[in-house]
Amino acid sequence: MENFNEIIHSNQLTLVDFFATWCGPCKMMHPVLEDLKEQMGDTIRIIKIDVDKNQSVAQMFNVRSVPTLLLFRKGQVLWRQSGALSLGDLSSVVRQYQ
Repeated sequence: MENFNEIIHSNQLTLVDFFATWCGPCKMMHPVLEDLKEQMGDTIRIIKIDVDKNQSVAQMFNVRSVPTLLLFRKGQVLWRQSGALSLGDLSSVVRQYQ
């Protein structure tokens, strides 16, 4: 099984969703992320990181609010935003980095 560092250092575009189970806007993002994955298929990998269970990873990326989305390729943060986004907004951001 791959670990977090291996995943974000790959050549594949990787969207990381830092979330919490108690967070309302995080719950709103779930179907948006599913739709994005359906639209983009294998061109993107989407992983979810529960900040309560993975505090060290959240601290490593200075995640202070949820949801926070980070887009990676080859270990580099290409884009970052906190707060919920619509599918259209998120899709247009991600497509800039394809």
